[in-house]
Amino acid sequence: MQLPNINKKRITSLLREGKRLDGRKPFDYRDIHIESDISINAEGTARVRMGKTEVIVGVKMDVQEPYPDHEDEGTMITSMEFLQVAGERYESGPPQINSIEIARVVDRGLRESGFIDWKKLCIKEGEKVWSIMIDIYCINDDGNVMDASSIGAVVALRLARFPVYSEEEEKVKFGEFTDKPLPLTENIPFSMTFHKIGDKLIIDPNRGEEDASDSRITLAISCPKTGKDKWINSMQKGDITAITLDEITEIVSESEKVYDKVFHEIDKKTKSLMK
Repeated sequence: MQLPNINKKRITSLLREGKRLDGRKPFDYRDIHIESDISINAEGTARVRMGKTEVIVGVKMDVQEPYPDHEDEGTMITSMEFLQVAGERYESGPPQINSIEIARVVDRGLRESGFIDWKKLCIKEGEKVWSIMIDIYCINDDGNVMDASSIGAVVALRLARFPVYSEEEEKVKFGEFTDKPLPLTENIPFSMTFHKIGDKLIIDPNRGEEDASDSRITLAISCPKTGKDKWINSMQKGDITAITLDEITEIVSESEKVYDKVFHEIDKKTKSLMK
């Protein structure tokens, strides 16, 4: 959707002064609110609100045959949908291209970080493994649904518990859960998306800033407790405007600062929900 030129000029002008319409600094996130227990039927759920942006994420599990090239590993499918209530630009029907991209970027960040121990999802090699399905729904889009979706997926996975599986009937008992958590590692990914507006970089754009954006790049970063170094697990470039080498250097530098400030906040809120 095209942003009126006068709005984009105002946003660009303020950024030259290091300011934003809502008073934040370029690399400040909006307040992040996290809730759990959104559904009684899902193995794990989370609602994430960043400003007015709001997403709901559910994790479901089932048993299936493994893929031929990973016979001793579990599987995962990630889907994402903008509901009609998310904004006037969304309609009912097949997933739009932005929904597909968000699902793929969230999925890649989870896979490449090594956050899930896939081999521990194997029930019987070559025959049965656990399959994880992550469903993301945006119910209000005020910008940066990408990061909200990623945060929600990570939180829902951390809160998830295995369902009851009947060996005799060879099926999962719907709505019945164990106390056993998913086999997750310490490589918890935190995705952050930087946007380029004019020649300035920002993070966590609201709807107007995202519409004014010329380019963006999403980094999924983790920092295992066993080491001090942060890892860039995945990177996704979006839109057609180029990002220079100097800008990439700035993005990587700022991503470390953002991680130290925001991730620990999210981690603390998630742990309080896990008690």
